[in-house]
Amino acid sequence: QVQLVESGGGLVQAGGSLRLSCAASGRTFSNYAMGWFRQAPGKEREFVAAISWSGGYTYYADSVKGRFAISRDNAKATVYLQMNNLKPEDTAVYYCAAAVGGSYDHTPRWEYEYDYWGQGTQVTVSS
Repeated sequence: QVQLVESGGGLVQAGGSLRLSCAASGRTFSNYAMGWFRQAPGKEREFVAAISWSGGYTYYADSVKGRFAISRDNAKATVYLQMNNLKPEDTAVYYCAAAVGGSYDHTPRWEYEYDYWGQGTQVTVSS
């Protein structure tokens, strides 16, 4: 089992920045590709970003490309999502997720590829 706990959410004005963290415990963190998803009110959960277990490969949704950056610190068993130039449409509950297995360059982007999920952290961007 892997436990994931997100933090760093909050209220920010449009154009501002936030950094989300996701701390993992349980099995070896470095064996997992990690991802961030989000769910806005009344909408389905959507992919945001993913990083391979090697840390050398990342993938982003078009809506956040150039504004968000995913990174990981395997020594701290933590994955981060740096969010810059936030927009009101970024308002959502953000979830981190862990995917078992895969190649060193795998950046899973579909919910079914992930095995463990955190409880989520709220991000609200005011206009």
